[in-house]
Amino acid sequence: MIAPIPGEVFQIAGGYIYGVFLGTIYTVAGMLLGASIAFYFTRFLGGSFMKKLLKKKKFQWMMSLMNNKKLSVFLFALFFIPGMPKDMLIYLAGLTSIKPLKFFGILLVGRLPWLIASVSIGSNIYQKNYTLTVIISVIALLGFILGLLYKDRLINKLSGLGKSTT
Repeated sequence: MIAPIPGEVFQIAGGYIYGVFLGTIYTVAGMLLGASIAFYFTRFLGGSFMKKLLKKKKFQWMMSLMNNKKLSVFLFALFFIPGMPKDMLIYLAGLTSIKPLKFFGILLVGRLPWLIASVSIGSNIYQKNYTLTVIISVIALLGFILGLLYKDRLINKLSGLGKSTT
Protein backbone atom coordinates (compact mmCIF):
# COMPACT_ATOMS: atom_id res chain seq x y z
CA MET A 1 0.00 0.00 0.00
CA ILE A 2 1.04 3.56 -0.49
CA ALA A 3 0.80 5.33 2.84
CA PRO A 4 -1.60 8.29 2.91
CA ILE A 5 0.27 9.74 5.90
CA PRO A 6 4.03 10.34 5.55
CA GLY A 7 6.16 8.12 7.76
CA GLU A 8 7.79 11.17 9.31
CA VAL A 9 4.55 11.89 11.20
CA PHE A 10 4.77 8.49 12.91
CA GLN A 11 8.49 8.89 13.51
CA ILE A 12 7.97 12.23 15.27
CA ALA A 13 5.09 10.74 17.28
CA GLY A 14 7.29 7.79 18.24
CA GLY A 15 9.94 10.13 19.58
CA TYR A 16 7.36 12.20 21.43
CA ILE A 17 5.78 9.15 23.09
CA TYR A 18 8.77 6.84 23.65
CA GLY A 19 11.89 9.03 23.49
CA VAL A 20 14.75 8.67 21.05
CA PHE A 21 15.94 5.15 21.89
CA LEU A 22 12.64 3.26 22.10
CA GLY A 23 11.03 5.52 19.49
CA THR A 24 13.79 4.61 17.04
CA ILE A 25 13.50 0.89 17.79
CA TYR A 26 9.72 0.88 17.37
CA THR A 27 9.86 3.02 14.25
CA VAL A 28 12.55 0.86 12.64
CA ALA A 29 10.57 -2.27 13.50
CA GLY A 30 7.42 -0.80 11.94
CA MET A 31 9.30 0.39 8.87
CA LEU A 32 10.92 -3.00 8.32
CA LEU A 33 7.65 -4.85 8.88
CA GLY A 34 5.77 -2.66 6.40
CA ALA A 35 8.60 -2.80 3.88
CA SER A 36 8.78 -6.60 4.21
CA ILE A 37 5.08 -6.95 3.51
CA ALA A 38 5.29 -4.67 0.46
CA PHE A 39 8.51 -6.25 -0.85
CA TYR A 40 7.32 -9.84 -0.55
CA PHE A 41 3.79 -9.03 -1.71
CA THR A 42 5.23 -7.65 -4.92
CA ARG A 43 7.77 -10.43 -5.27
CA PHE A 44 5.24 -13.22 -4.84
CA LEU A 45 1.81 -11.86 -5.73
CA GLY A 46 1.77 -8.38 -7.19
CA GLY A 47 4.31 -8.47 -9.99
CA SER A 48 1.87 -8.26 -12.89
CA PHE A 49 0.04 -5.28 -11.38
CA MET A 50 3.28 -3.41 -10.75
CA LYS A 51 4.59 -4.15 -14.24
CA LYS A 52 1.40 -2.67 -15.72
CA LEU A 53 1.80 0.40 -13.53
CA LEU A 54 5.48 0.76 -14.45
CA LYS A 55 4.64 0.77 -18.18
CA LYS A 56 3.04 4.19 -17.75
CA LYS A 57 5.20 7.01 -19.06
CA LYS A 58 5.84 8.67 -15.71
CA PHE A 59 7.30 5.45 -14.31
CA GLN A 60 9.60 4.58 -17.26
CA TRP A 61 12.65 5.53 -15.21
CA MET A 62 11.77 2.74 -12.78
CA MET A 63 11.61 0.17 -15.57
CA SER A 64 15.08 1.19 -16.73
CA LEU A 65 16.43 0.61 -13.22
CA MET A 66 15.03 -2.87 -12.70
CA ASN A 67 18.03 -4.66 -14.20
CA ASN A 68 20.49 -1.81 -13.81
CA LYS A 69 23.77 -2.53 -12.04
CA LYS A 70 23.37 0.77 -10.20
CA LEU A 71 20.08 -0.27 -8.57
CA SER A 72 21.63 -0.53 -5.11
CA VAL A 73 23.22 2.92 -5.36
CA PHE A 74 19.98 4.38 -6.68
CA LEU A 75 17.88 2.83 -3.91
CA PHE A 76 20.29 4.05 -1.25
CA ALA A 77 20.35 7.58 -2.67
CA LEU A 78 16.56 7.91 -2.78
CA PHE A 79 16.07 6.26 0.60
CA PHE A 80 18.55 8.75 2.04
CA ILE A 81 16.73 11.86 0.75
CA PRO A 82 14.31 12.98 3.48
CA GLY A 83 10.65 13.28 2.62
CA MET A 84 10.80 11.38 -0.67
CA PRO A 85 8.01 8.85 -1.14
CA LYS A 86 9.69 5.50 -0.77
CA ASP A 87 6.75 3.12 -1.17
CA MET A 88 7.10 2.72 -4.94
CA LEU A 89 10.81 1.94 -4.54
CA ILE A 90 10.02 -0.91 -2.17
CA TYR A 91 7.57 -2.36 -4.67
CA LEU A 92 10.10 -1.86 -7.47
CA ALA A 93 12.77 -3.69 -5.50
CA GLY A 94 10.37 -6.62 -5.09
CA LEU A 95 10.31 -6.96 -8.88
CA THR A 96 14.08 -7.13 -9.20
CA SER A 97 16.51 -9.91 -8.45
CA ILE A 98 18.02 -7.99 -5.52
CA LYS A 99 18.57 -10.26 -2.55
CA PRO A 100 16.22 -9.43 0.34
CA LEU A 101 18.99 -9.11 2.93
CA LYS A 102 20.85 -6.65 0.69
CA PHE A 103 17.69 -4.65 0.01
CA PHE A 104 16.70 -4.38 3.67
CA GLY A 105 20.28 -3.41 4.57
CA ILE A 106 20.17 -0.61 1.99
CA LEU A 107 16.75 0.46 3.26
CA LEU A 108 17.88 0.53 6.87
CA VAL A 109 21.18 2.32 6.30
CA GLY A 110 19.65 4.83 3.89
CA ARG A 111 16.68 5.68 6.08
CA LEU A 112 18.21 5.47 9.56
CA PRO A 113 19.88 8.92 9.82
CA TRP A 114 16.71 10.86 8.96
CA LEU A 115 14.55 8.44 10.90
CA ILE A 116 16.60 9.14 14.02
CA ALA A 117 16.39 12.87 13.26
CA SER A 118 12.58 12.67 13.04
CA VAL A 119 12.32 10.66 16.24
CA SER A 120 14.59 13.12 18.02
CA ILE A 121 12.39 16.01 16.85
CA GLY A 122 9.45 14.37 18.60
CA SER A 123 11.48 13.71 21.72
CA ASN A 124 12.77 17.29 21.78
CA ILE A 125 9.25 18.67 21.38
CA TYR A 126 8.16 16.59 24.39
CA GLN A 127 11.15 17.88 26.39
CA LYS A 128 10.38 21.45 25.25
CA ASN A 129 13.85 21.71 23.68
CA TYR A 130 12.67 23.89 20.81
CA THR A 131 16.09 25.16 19.73
CA LEU A 132 17.33 21.68 18.84
CA THR A 133 13.95 20.89 17.28
CA VAL A 134 14.25 23.90 14.98
CA ILE A 135 17.88 23.10 14.08
CA ILE A 136 17.10 19.48 13.15
CA SER A 137 13.94 20.54 11.30
CA VAL A 138 15.79 23.15 9.24
CA ILE A 139 18.53 20.66 8.31
CA ALA A 140 15.87 18.08 7.31
CA LEU A 141 13.96 20.71 5.34
CA LEU A 142 17.12 21.73 3.47
CA GLY A 143 17.83 18.06 2.70
CA PHE A 144 14.27 17.65 1.44
CA ILE A 145 14.47 20.76 -0.76
CA LEU A 146 17.83 19.71 -2.19
CA GLY A 147 16.40 16.25 -2.81
CA LEU A 148 13.43 17.71 -4.66
CA LEU A 149 15.66 19.98 -6.73
CA TYR A 150 18.15 17.29 -7.72
CA LYS A 151 15.97 14.16 -7.69
CA ASP A 152 15.37 14.15 -11.46
CA ARG A 153 19.07 14.63 -12.22
CA LEU A 154 19.94 11.79 -9.89
CA ILE A 155 17.31 9.52 -11.42
CA ASN A 156 18.46 10.34 -14.95
CA LYS A 157 22.11 9.82 -14.08
CA LEU A 158 21.61 6.52 -12.29
CA SER A 159 19.02 5.11 -14.70
CA GLY A 160 20.90 6.07 -17.84
CA LEU A 161 17.95 8.12 -19.13
CA GLY A 162 20.08 11.25 -19.33
CA LYS A 163 22.59 9.78 -21.79
CA SER A 164 22.57 11.18 -25.27
CA THR A 165 22.29 8.81 -28.20
CA THR A 166 24.74 10.66 -30.44
